[in-house]
Amino acid sequence: MSLVDYSVEGAVGRIMLDRPPVNALNGELIGDIDAALAAAEEPAIRAVVITGKKHFAAGADIKRFVDAFDSDDPEPQASGLGAVVKRLEQLEKPTIAAISGYALGGGLELALGADFRYMASDAKVGQPEILLGIIPGAGGTQRLRRIVGFQAAKEMIMSGRQVAAAEALELRLADKVLEPDDLLAIALEDAAGWATGPTRAYWAVKKAMGDGFGHSLDGALEIEREVFEEVFATADAKTGILAFVGKEKPEFAGS
Repeated sequence: MSLVDYSVEGAVGRIMLDRPPVNALNGELIGDIDAALAAAEEPAIRAVVITGKKHFAAGADIKRFVDAFDSDDPEPQASGLGAVVKRLEQLEKPTIAAISGYALGGGLELALGADFRYMASDAKVGQPEILLGIIPGAGGTQRLRRIVGFQAAKEMIMSGRQVAAAEALELRLADKVLEPDDLLAIALEDAAGWATGPTRAYWAVKKAMGDGFGHSLDGALEIEREVFEEVFATADAKTGILAFVGKEKPEFAGS
């Protein structure tokens, strides 16, 4: 992973993108992110922070688009990035994207795969693909509208404009806006808090809400029921319930 620094602090995995100057997403960086996410699937890792050195990720490496004109695949990076975003989204533990600098195009799509997005106060995000005559190809048209709503997402994508942190917070695209010097420390601190919780129950929330989206109410409720039954059988469920009855603080093992 020459373009990604993957480290572990306690039960938190930290994925740091490091392809100067702006973490433009090429095939090698996408592959390294995928490898880091694979490492973070280890059960001992119970929360993940993904971030970038100076910038989160300022989109795709546009120079590669020129080569794609003569390729059978019109945008060979989109499918690879889409799979990586899905892998992040489906991690069975809480995830935080700590966004400094720019998260544009594929960079924002990557951040949309996290459960929560923390932004530095001077950060900017957006889907500027329309300015190149194309559209997001790694989930931006779908995940963004699920977070900010249909019309707000359409306006952002069709204008290609950059959204500042304060507006992102209003749109609920950002969960927290922090001073740049505090961003990573607070993200890691919050992740450490998530890492002490009932990891399988967090997974159950993600699965029930994610899989239930777009279904009829009855269909979504059936998904919720199935996931509830699965998580109710976990060791952490027993720990939490018995601790509540005994008026004690539960110590979740993440299983």
